[in-house]
Amino acid sequence: MSSQQPAPGPIPPSDAPPAPPPRRGRGPLVAALLVGVLLGGAGVGVAWAVSGGDVSANDAAGDARDACRALSGFDGSKYTAKGADGEIALNRFGAALTLSAAAAAGDDRYQPLAKTMLRVQSQHARTFDFADSKVKKSLDEARRLCQDI
Repeated sequence: MSSQQPAPGPIPPSDAPPAPPPRRGRGPLVAALLVGVLLGGAGVGVAWAVSGGDVSANDAAGDARDACRALSGFDGSKYTAKGADGEIALNRFGAALTLSAAAAAGDDRYQPLAKTMLRVQSQHARTFDFADSKVKKSLDEARRLCQDI
């Protein structure tokens, strides 16, 4: 006598469509983009600081001026362009962001510029659009602050 139970029959096919593959969020993409911007900006900032003939390039005021120079050449409409135009826009924005942070670390007078640039970065990360009214307003504020530097 065996106490084994008989094997269940085959499972009937389901009429339900197969489940779609899991959707990945934008988190990893946004993180990679921000890291790229920061690394690119840091590289440009270091290159300017090392190769610049201006003695003030290694002090807070020099960093602030260089951040403003990078920002003045930044064209948000080219940020997502392929090729050299996109790379230039990406690196100029990253350089302005990084150099404004360096200036603020060296002298509190540059905190408003650094905070405004961080706000631009944060707003842009939410919209991915430099033409967005909030992003544009913050960019304009950063450029206005640069007029006083």
